[in-house]
Amino acid sequence: MIAGGDWDAIAERALAGRPPSRGEALAVLRASDAETPAVVAAAHRLRRRFFGNTVKVNFLVNIKSGICPEDCHYCSQSKLSRAKIDKYNLLSGSEILTSALRGHEFGARRVCLVASGRGPSDADVAHIASAVREVRSALPEAEICACLGLLEPDQARELKAAGVDAYNHNLNTSESYYAEICETHTFADRVATVGVAKDAGLSPCCGALFGMGESDDDIVDVAFALRETGVDSLPVNFLIPIEGTPLAGRWELTPWRCLRILSLMRFTNPSAELRIAGGREHHLRSLQPLGLLVANSIFIGDYLTAKGQRPEDDIAMIRDLGFEIVGAGSPAVAARTESPATVALKSREERLGPR
Repeated sequence: MIAGGDWDAIAERALAGRPPSRGEALAVLRASDAETPAVVAAAHRLRRRFFGNTVKVNFLVNIKSGICPEDCHYCSQSKLSRAKIDKYNLLSGSEILTSALRGHEFGARRVCLVASGRGPSDADVAHIASAVREVRSALPEAEICACLGLLEPDQARELKAAGVDAYNHNLNTSESYYAEICETHTFADRVATVGVAKDAGLSPCCGALFGMGESDDDIVDVAFALRETGVDSLPVNFLIPIEGTPLAGRWELTPWRCLRILSLMRFTNPSAELRIAGGREHHLRSLQPLGLLVANSIFIGDYLTAKGQRPEDDIAMIRDLGFEIVGAGSPAVAARTESPATVALKSREERLGPR
């Protein structure tokens, strides 16, 4: 086991461009809860080095929900799911624009357009490209990320030409564990799609999902696979075991465990934009602020088929930590983020009424 002072040595080597050894990576995951604050402190050095005092806010737009032929065990939208969710085909261009504007009002620098399914048809891509042009015209400073499943090279080029900045396609878990969570496509299919996006000039956004029964070795494997893939943006999701999915009832993560996973992702991918994504409210719980000492990016508002916490509460958390929100200088954002005290008071009064 690594002694407490050696967490800083891992951070020093990461700053010099050298990732932790496999043994060190496993030690991060197996650190005791009492050691974890020191692990977080070491990972925070990397976060500060590459991202300073900033947090990027992201907003999901679920542009197509359910009706998916894939069998991903964790997903409420898969063909195996019996979860009670909204199901609808592609939103119209005006609906996508309205949702994107709403995210921008909450302070989102990046808008993520997500569609269920194995992958888009050419007609789907043309429709989404048209909507992206509208969003780009209304929000010229926004980053636009698309997440549409397996992608063909010509489709990736069309999205890039329309103004899409990034493409998300998560590896989710290790190659050796992948068949345990999905059989209708492979780990290699996911790696190939990330390559297609990169070849088209789209920034690769690629992360993982934890709490599905994977081992420490699986977590280390996917951390190094993400490093090898060369991701720019790395979303870390924690399983929300939605009733009606094959993984319903699986609650195996603790807040400290989640912080160790985030720290490992930072040690292995120090310059990647590390984003805390789905499940943080359920698993980090009251330790969510500590997650932002490691990660520099966060989703705000709801996820695909699950509710998130109030955006005002997220903004207050970021401000209370003393961080600056990237791109929060617009009047709409400033009005929502004038001060932590004002935001917190308004949130309380909306929930409970004035004192």
